[in-house]
Amino acid sequence: MPVHNPDQYMASLRQIIAQGRKRLGILVGAGGPAGVKVNKATGKLDPQGESLLPTVDGLTISVLGSLENDFGAALKQVKADLKTENPNENPNIEAILSRIRSLALVLGTNPICELDGAGYKSLAEQICKKIGEVVNVPLPSEQNPFSELVGWIGGVARDHPIEIFTPNYDLLFEEAFERAQIPYFDGFVGSHEAFFDSSSVASDDLPPRWARLWKLHGSLGWDENSRGECIRTGRRDSTNMIFPDHLKYDQIQKLPFSAFLDRLKQFLMRPDTLLIVVGFSFSDFHITARISECLIANPSASVFAFQLRTLAEEAKACALARPRTNLSVYARDGAVINGIDGAWRPGDPPSREWATIRATYWDRPENPKSEKDPAEFTLGRFAALTRFFALSKALEPPLSTPALRETA
Repeated sequence: MPVHNPDQYMASLRQIIAQGRKRLGILVGAGGPAGVKVNKATGKLDPQGESLLPTVDGLTISVLGSLENDFGAALKQVKADLKTENPNENPNIEAILSRIRSLALVLGTNPICELDGAGYKSLAEQICKKIGEVVNVPLPSEQNPFSELVGWIGGVARDHPIEIFTPNYDLLFEEAFERAQIPYFDGFVGSHEAFFDSSSVASDDLPPRWARLWKLHGSLGWDENSRGECIRTGRRDSTNMIFPDHLKYDQIQKLPFSAFLDRLKQFLMRPDTLLIVVGFSFSDFHITARISECLIANPSASVFAFQLRTLAEEAKACALARPRTNLSVYARDGAVINGIDGAWRPGDPPSREWATIRATYWDRPENPKSEKDPAEFTLGRFAALTRFFALSKALEPPLSTPALRETA
């Protein structure tokens, strides 16, 4: 198997993120907050604690388990139907919610599994409510990965704004920006019932120091007003707009979901852009398809996908990367770079100072099985990647190193 030297590629990435000249975007999936460990009793960071938020699979188990007593038969049938249609995938909460909303529209008074159209509408509302309860967690008060990433965003003078894309429903990024008093724009304007302004999303009229935050699947705090328009209320108990199932994609003029996907496309179609992906499994068809289409159409755009697991376990990301040289997958044990699978093999340190820099992306496993476990690439962990960003200027690399000369 070919080999890749992580020192070379991470030296180049450090230069890019420290300078503030390149157009940068960050896509943070459910694995981002899931990688932040907290003590649930105190709300404090704890390496031995539980995930701040569950992954999509964990969210599915939690929500469906809480509704089993009241809606067990209907949920079982919906899951079975989805599994029959796609035997290779376990249906997650988003696919289940989309199917339930479809049934609520078409059934009328004809029941299936003891529920008619009104019953499935009630079930969909209960699912949204339960999702809201699970993801409604506060940002830890001490320094944490979200605050470190936001601090890096606000600490560099930029030619272009940082754009954050996320399918997550939580308010962790909003809290981090506001706590650090760093301005950001999320597509809504106004103060009482902030309304969605699609023309501002499509344009770049705001200063580069304003970050952009695009919630691709909706968010806590979104709701519909009496005219059926999407608004941001600021209330954490607003959960009706937390997932854009296929029905909502038909309402392009009224809801923000398609505008945010168009913004992702617009970002990736610009020359010399870099989208950094973390905590994302590439299982979401709408997002993955948009990324793939844009990378084919615009060879000057690049995507760096930092994945938590091994190359063998990150099959979807790797399959997408092999035919596209502008998509690189950085996994725990190796990488797909320029379409080539290769194991990691660090070279000789270019200087004595390099050991400190290498430690920001190359370390022992998070949960080692023994003292002999070899070091691995760590930036698939959200906390490690945000620390790498935060330290990109604090740990100045020696400019005479061969790795930097090659990538400058």
